Amino acid sequence: MTSADNRILEFLDETDIVATPHVISANIDYSQQYVNERVRILAQNELVEQTEGALYRITDRGQAYLTGDLDAKDLPPKHEDE
Repeated sequence: MTSADNRILEFLDETDIVATPHVISANIDYSQQYVNERVRILAQNELVEQTEGALYRITDRGQAYLTGDLDAKDLPPKHEDE
């Protein structure tokens, strides 16, 4: 988990909206390309879910991570080729 991951999850949790990587990046000061990469990884770990198109929202699992009920060490490791 990166600091960008935390900001993405916090933004989605605080706003309670579905958002594109572009909207997320405009609000958390990370590039759209980087946010797009990170939301795909967050989705693989079921911390966010992709709704229709490129819209993402936080999941219950993502909220559990933010509240400390789910530790990053409990997330499966991702390989560079994934």
